[in-house]
Amino acid sequence: MANDEQPEPDGYEYLDRPRNGNGKYVRSMDNVRRDAAAADYWAEHRCSYQEIADRFGYYDRSQAWRGIQAAKRDVALPAVTKMRQSEAEELDTLYVLAMEIIERNHVMVSHGRVVCGDDGTPLQDDGPRLQAIQTALRIRDQYQKLHGLQQPAKVEHSGGVKYELVGIDPDTLA
Repeated sequence: MANDEQPEPDGYEYLDRPRNGNGKYVRSMDNVRRDAAAADYWAEHRCSYQEIADRFGYYDRSQAWRGIQAAKRDVALPAVTKMRQSEAEELDTLYVLAMEIIERNHVMVSHGRVVCGDDGTPLQDDGPRLQAIQTALRIRDQYQKLHGLQQPAKVEHSGGVKYELVGIDPDTLA
């Protein structure tokens, strides 16, 4: 194709970008299809983003780049979803095991013998139950991280920065 020749748009026009109730842009099915077609074309031809924009009806090359990036995320989404589901099932299994340990009665043992109270009944040992509670909490923490349920930690910084010039007399600067 010559430099002054424009590529055929392949039936794509500038697509309106719909907005949600809050006024933010959302992807319509037409936009998803266009992004996928643009990503396929880009992978096959390795052309410029401006050519992709011209061919597929994007407003500019940056919107074409964003469309291709969105298509890449769309391709990875089923695999990521399957991996999250598998991890969640494994965490669920571990959590059930921890809960079984929490609900179980644990007797206190010292030097290989069960420790009994004054009335002859075995004393309860809370150590295994407390460890299982800590484990269950860590499992829940991992589950929340897996599903993005934790709020990011905010870090606040106050104070100033002091610069020191080494080897320069401050009096000569003024």
